Parts: sequence; C-alpha cells; structure tokens
Amino acid sequence: MSKYYELVIFDWDGTLVDSQAQIVQCMREAFMSLDLEPPNESAIRHIVGLSLDIAVARLMPDLDKTMQIAVANVYRDIAFAHSNHSSFPFYGVKISLKYLRQCSLYLAIATGKGRRGLDAALKGSGLSSFFDITRCADETLSKPDPMMLEEILADLDINVEKAIMVGDTSYDIEMAKNIGMDSIAVTYGMHDEVQLNLCQPNYLIHDITEIQNLIIRNPHV
Repeated sequence: MSKYYELVIFDWDGTLVDSQAQIVQCMREAFMSLDLEPPNESAIRHIVGLSLDIAVARLMPDLDKTMQIAVANVYRDIAFAHSNHSSFPFYGVKISLKYLRQCSLYLAIATGKGRRGLDAALKGSGLSSFFDITRCADETLSKPDPMMLEEILADLDINVEKAIMVGDTSYDIEMAKNIGMDSIAVTYGMHDEVQLNLCQPNYLIHDITEIQNLIIRNPHV
C-alpha cells in the first residue's frame, strides 16, 4: 500500500551503490597490510553499516585497542583510494531518485561511511545533487543508535511519522525502529532476506524501483 511521506532517508553502501565486493577487498587488504589474518567475506559483510571503529572491534575483538585503531586507519586510506571504484549505483537508483524528487520529497543519506569517504563516493557516483542532507558515522553515533536520523529530522523540521528509512542491513532497520520510523529493507545488499525479516521492516523490496509503488506524492506539498 502506498503512503504519503515528506522525507526518504537512504543508507549508502549496499542500498544505493554496489560496493560490497570493494568493501570486502579493502578490509582484507587492511588486515593483511598489518600482517593480520583477514576476516572472511561473510564476517565483513555482516558488519557493514556500523561505524568503522565498532566494525573493526567486532571483527577482531581480541585485538588491542591500538591495533584496532591502526586497522581502521589503514582501511580508511585504502577505501578512499578506491572510492571511485565503489561508487556505481545499482540499476534503477537514478530513475527512482528522480521519481522521488518529482514527488517533491526531501532525500537524505544516513551512512556508516565517514565524511571523507561519502563525499568522494557521492562525487564519483553522480548522485550528490539528489540529496538535501547527509549524515556520516564519524559525525554522530553509529547505527543502530538513531541519533543521525534525529539530526536529519531536526535539520529539515520533519516529524518522524512523515519519514522513512531505506537500507540493506539489520542496523538500518533497527535504527529506524529505535526512533519509531517506518522502514524499507532491500534484499540485494549486505544482509539476506531472512536476517532482514527478523527486524520486521514495514516493507521488503527486491529491486530499488519497487520504492515507486510504496511512496507517492504528498498532496499537501
């Protein structure tokens, strides 16, 4: 069933851009560059969406804090160097964003990426002009804490019931639930459909263009 919204908030990696393989590669390179055994792909995919410091700590909880920070710093530099190779929008993303813009909706990003990485990825993807506001993990608290959503709502002066979160991980859906916001889970990203369904999103879609069937123009805009 379609519903009227004023704001759509998107996750970035795995939701709008196809960056999964690049993230896995960069994380494994970061560990190996410090002579550490790299985590497997499944473990890395599971932590995507968290802020980088929390992600590394979950991947390697037995590492001391100094080494965790070192891994995070190396990953950050490697990922930034490869940012142009991890900024390819999924098929249908630009069409869907154009549709939402034509509906006079505000669009935002709430991501586990750092500011430097997101700015480079936005530029490389050609999507920057679609978004009114963005929030990154190094500017606020990590998902699933809802602080970045609270900040976006406050800056745009929009009530939570008029906004919806779109993401590919359980952290995105849990973040939305923690603030009482509706959510759309996409099944083509980092977390599989079974894991996403456990979080009870309001909607589940298999293609980003399906969002056009869920969100319609607000007649009061």
